[in-house]
Amino acid sequence: GRRTQLLKGLPATSTVEENAAAGVTVYTFNVTVSPLSSEDVAVLPTILNSNPLAEAFVIEPKGNLEYRVVTTGNPVLDYETMPNRFDLQIFVEDTTGRTDLNILTIQITDKNECPVFQGNMAIQTVTIYVLEGTPPARIYQVKAADPENAKLKYSLLPASVPFSVFQNGAIFSRKEFDYEEDPHCYFLNITVTDPDGLNSTKTVNIKIININDERPYFTTKQRIYRIPEEQRPGTVVANVTAKDPDDEGSPSRLFYSIQSSERYFSINPSTGVLQVIGRIDRDALPLRLHPNISLIVRVEDSPSGGHVSEMEITIIIDDINDNPPECNPSAFRKEANENTAAGTFLLELRNYCKDIDVDPSNNQFNFTGLSGFGSNNFALESTVSGRLVMTGSIDLENPANLGVEVYSLTVRVQDIASPNYSSKYPFYTSFDIFLCFIIHIYIRIKPVNEFFPVFSNLSYVFNVPEITKAGSTIGRVSARDKDWSPSVITYSIVAGGGTRNYANIFWISPTKGHLKILVRLDYETAQKHILTVQASDQEKTATASVTVNVLEVNDEEPVCSPNFYSFQIPVSLAVGTNINGFRIECQDRDSEPRSFRYFINEGNVNNHFTFSPSAGSNISRLILASRFDYESGLDTNWIYRLRVYITDDNLLPVRDRTTHLVKTGMVTLSIRVIPNPTTTITTTPGFTLVTKRENLYSGSAWYVPFVITLGSLLLLGLLGYLGFLLATWVRTHCPPAGRAHGTPLEIVFFTMCIFLSVEKKKPKKDMVVTMTKLNTVFDGEARDPVTGRMYEFNTQSGARRWKKSNEPLQLEPALQVTSSTMDDSGQGTDRAEAPSKKEPSEKGKE
Repeated sequence: GRRTQLLKGLPATSTVEENAAAGVTVYTFNVTVSPLSSEDVAVLPTILNSNPLAEAFVIEPKGNLEYRVVTTGNPVLDYETMPNRFDLQIFVEDTTGRTDLNILTIQITDKNECPVFQGNMAIQTVTIYVLEGTPPARIYQVKAADPENAKLKYSLLPASVPFSVFQNGAIFSRKEFDYEEDPHCYFLNITVTDPDGLNSTKTVNIKIININDERPYFTTKQRIYRIPEEQRPGTVVANVTAKDPDDEGSPSRLFYSIQSSERYFSINPSTGVLQVIGRIDRDALPLRLHPNISLIVRVEDSPSGGHVSEMEITIIIDDINDNPPECNPSAFRKEANENTAAGTFLLELRNYCKDIDVDPSNNQFNFTGLSGFGSNNFALESTVSGRLVMTGSIDLENPANLGVEVYSLTVRVQDIASPNYSSKYPFYTSFDIFLCFIIHIYIRIKPVNEFFPVFSNLSYVFNVPEITKAGSTIGRVSARDKDWSPSVITYSIVAGGGTRNYANIFWISPTKGHLKILVRLDYETAQKHILTVQASDQEKTATASVTVNVLEVNDEEPVCSPNFYSFQIPVSLAVGTNINGFRIECQDRDSEPRSFRYFINEGNVNNHFTFSPSAGSNISRLILASRFDYESGLDTNWIYRLRVYITDDNLLPVRDRTTHLVKTGMVTLSIRVIPNPTTTITTTPGFTLVTKRENLYSGSAWYVPFVITLGSLLLLGLLGYLGFLLATWVRTHCPPAGRAHGTPLEIVFFTMCIFLSVEKKKPKKDMVVTMTKLNTVFDGEARDPVTGRMYEFNTQSGARRWKKSNEPLQLEPALQVTSSTMDDSGQGTDRAEAPSKKEPSEKGKE
């Protein structure tokens, strides 16, 4: 925009007093707008200064384009710490785009302010502590300052206090204080004044501190105490008290302690209460010999470094009847045979028991209260000696004894004197007013082995399906011994259970008698196994017979011959023809011949093939069920790979075939359909017999391919070496050009040499090319239904040829050599040395 005089009254200079409150008007000015404007401004007058201190001022409108500059109070204007002059740049713009920028200079004027305390007195009431007996001295230094750096004057009120303040602000005490006589606290008002009379006042609190200068003394007079032993922890023995002269008029703050190392007693450090903390046993060392305990009690008026007093206290421990008789061991185990006579001595308890109380009147005891199951078979001869004897013999097999082998007895060992009860022995039982100890006596009656083990059955019969898995439990035998307690019976197989291939096909659990099979049973091999099982109680034995009947289960798959076959059939084969006279014969070790069903599961496209009969016989023939139709496009496959399934469920009802175990055999057939020859010959229906020969050797005979490969390599090397020798011999024995006579062999080689030389001279006119072609392998043979002649065919490609008489079926590729002669014109004629030249003669022979 254009720079125009819009701010009326600027530039100008104005003043404002420091510490001015917010909203104080500093300066007023007007804005003059253009007649073309809308009598308003586009941008209100604004302070453009970026200095943060410029935020102390702000422009406020007054109305009718009049504005004023006022203080904001943030920050507060301070003459002593802030700049004394501010140059405010004020900017304005009207609605026509005209702008103006002018300066307003503001000067800060100084103002007299009150003095200000410094240090702790500026933020809190200061408390000064003075020890009693301290000589007069400076106790505190007051610090204050005047914002105008004027000289300050200090004063103190009330004037009656024993303190003074100097002109430099130092506070002095004017006397030596006595805590017991003087006030314990003083409040001083300290005033600081500047030359203009402005002042500030703060309060100072002065406290007089008492000091420890007196020794405490005991007020308790008793020095000897007597208590019985076995007092509970926390039992109060004495209440030791003392006083401190420094604490007259108030409770003494004293600290009590025991100086000697003490495990029986402790003293409360604040109250002086002496109490029991540990077990006090008069019957144990050292109190058994020295029952008096001496303590040195100390009282202090300070935890450390104070005044101390000490006093000796003696505590006498009295014996009580707190120990019942004790027996070591507390439980006894004895053995006696079941035929032991009455009156037999077993145990004398007095030799194992004692009472450790110190006082003789407290350590007397006797034996009473023989009880427990079967205690009528035993008795105590004397309550003093505790002699235990049997009252009669015990027969463990007698029903009256219920087969009890161990008798558990209890005997009370009881104090004669009246005891003093305590929680020292919580496992003791109280009878009336007596404390007693319980002795446990376990008497085992040793059994005698009198009886043999007896099996629950004289013989066992278990029926086991032959498909039961190895490791399965097939039954259990059990035996028991009438002797008490029942003996541990162990089981074993002592005879039977073996086969020709396995030493033992059964196993019996030695402790449980469970009989298991180690291998699967085979009904077709053995229908029954007879075992002899023995039971032993480690001394006596018994045996039982176990018969295992093997139940027949359909677990054998049908096995058919052949299980794989491949042959060719003509496309014009009549429907219903037994294809090539092929049939399969199946056997199943656990099924009848009438149990078989035949169905083609895979590869029977358009259902051209079927088996007859389809069920009820172990022999079935392959029948052509429908004619081939390649001309209309219905059939497109020339090779059919049939997967025939044979199941042994024909004799089962249809509803049971899903629940019974059914086994399935499989036969794979490969059938190639041969198109019709170009010449149609009327023929009568016939059959084609296909013979396939395979050389098989066992998979475990790994050396067969190794020997064949090695022999082939050696033969190949030998042939190469002979060829090399022949070539060398021809070069060395070839006669000169003019020589044309000699032996027939020489004539042959001479002819070969001339032929080679001619070929070298005329490579373009005459050239003999020898080619070696690999004939197709004919690995199948069949009889032509039209002519009745035998022909050979390749099962992969479908190629075929008439079979020569007495020629074996090819198993390896044959070599066919064809000679081709090229004349001058480059045309060649082929001469094939093929067996086809002999075919007419072969036909004649047929």
